[in-house]
Amino acid sequence: MSELSNTGKRRSQRDYNLGFKLSVVEQVEKGELTYKQAQKRYGIQGRSTVLVWLRKHGKLDWTNLAEKRMSKSNETPAQIIKRLERELADERTRNLILNTMVDICDKEYGMGLRKKYSAEVLKDSIKKDK
Repeated sequence: MSELSNTGKRRSQRDYNLGFKLSVVEQVEKGELTYKQAQKRYGIQGRSTVLVWLRKHGKLDWTNLAEKRMSKSNETPAQIIKRLERELADERTRNLILNTMVDICDKEYGMGLRKKYSAEVLKDSIKKDK
């Protein structure tokens, strides 16, 4: 293997035995090389050959990653911004509701779920948001 890395000669597909594939996959997964660096170093001609090896022999889960990319790649930047703004607004509302619930529990039931310092800071931040 060390001879191949120094010479950088092109290899034919017949030369890719399982041990070689696994060693390339291991180096890429460890972060020692990117898949493109591995292609150059070992003279692998196919553009996606190393990626196919990573999916087939690697330890990472590639199934959900591809689905996530496919589903969100159809969005335009304006659609992405709108979606993220809606998600942010929903999270802010959820946060406000949860904080109100904690305040009610503190007042009515004396549960003491929140420290007094953080409650004062929260009230100040709510006043600033309005």
